[in-house]
Amino acid sequence: MKPEFGNRRLVGQQNARLQIERILQSGRASHAYLFSGPAGVGKSAFALAFAEYLNGINNLTDLGEQTTSRKSSWFNHPDIHLFIPLPTTVTKSASMISEEMKNRLGLLEKDPYDIVDFKLRPVLDSDSSSMNKQAFYPIRFFHEEIRPKFNLKPNEGRYTIVIITEIETMRPEAANAFLKLLEEPPENVIFLLTTSNTEHLLPTIISRCQHIRLSPLAEDEINQALVNYDGYSKSDARYLARVAGGNYALTRFYDLKTVRESRSEIIGFLRMAYTQDAGALVKLIQNWQSKLNIENQIALCNTLEMMLRDLMVYRETGEESLVTNIDQLPVIRKFCESLQEARIDDMIDEVQKLKSFLYQNVQFKYVFTSLAFRFGYLMRGHDPVIPEKDSWKHLPALIPFED
Repeated sequence: MKPEFGNRRLVGQQNARLQIERILQSGRASHAYLFSGPAGVGKSAFALAFAEYLNGINNLTDLGEQTTSRKSSWFNHPDIHLFIPLPTTVTKSASMISEEMKNRLGLLEKDPYDIVDFKLRPVLDSDSSSMNKQAFYPIRFFHEEIRPKFNLKPNEGRYTIVIITEIETMRPEAANAFLKLLEEPPENVIFLLTTSNTEHLLPTIISRCQHIRLSPLAEDEINQALVNYDGYSKSDARYLARVAGGNYALTRFYDLKTVRESRSEIIGFLRMAYTQDAGALVKLIQNWQSKLNIENQIALCNTLEMMLRDLMVYRETGEESLVTNIDQLPVIRKFCESLQEARIDDMIDEVQKLKSFLYQNVQFKYVFTSLAFRFGYLMRGHDPVIPEKDSWKHLPALIPFED
């Protein structure tokens, strides 16, 4: 009987699991696989489970009689090599960098959904992400650290497996050098790549990989995982799953108390955006920026989006049972009665765009100030005064409303 892929830890992604199981059952491994999907849905976890399965490690998947390796996980297997992007400015010595990388990857050994990249977690011993920094694969790192692994023959397993996360962050010169290896892959080497942005990849890299797509996780999948793997109570897990936005990995870093308290502030934000109370908006947004790390900034956006979806559902159906924030029903009812022309679907789109900016390290206070301007018009049923193609003009343009 074939083992069920990733049955000990992976969350959801039934379609991707079936695709991988068909690959494994075929007995013919390709030289390169690309795991793509939104942030926090398990791309690295799936790549690690796949690597373990290929080299017979009984860990993330219960391999049973098909276990061929004595190693406890991918982390201590000599033929599995995992890389994450480095910050743009690295001042530490090579030995210090190596030690920090070992510590980060050690977290993934314990939990394949842990956040270990420098972009969201620049310092391991702190949950503060105020020091967010971009990270890449520079050409020197590629030549000195990554490329040598391609020339290693399998020591214990069937394959030498090189996992490169966030492949889209490769500098152009590194991407071109890597492409040459994909075109003429070394024998018994398998590349496992992950990306959240396929549009930022060279099309020739995508075409040379077998593509495995991961989807945003469903609310019930995150709910169950938070209970089963993270020790949350059923009520707390249910609430967090609703504001997760399909991102299981990041959700576990949310401060539940802060997320719940933010709902009243979000209602205030909507009121201030409608009245364009500049002073109050600046004070609120600055307060959010000072107290929320990147994880809880995203949580704030997800909570705002959940509130907007409640408004849209209640306005369209009038069904109280469909409202998630049922304790906010009086506010929701008043909003729907007073702002019947509000373009709530467009407001939700704006929040989703805002989250992508936060992931790109755009300053929180700027994007939320811009959001307040756009909300002010959308709640009146108008087009924002600044068109989408010129969104960068928002801050200098304070044009009075005409009701």
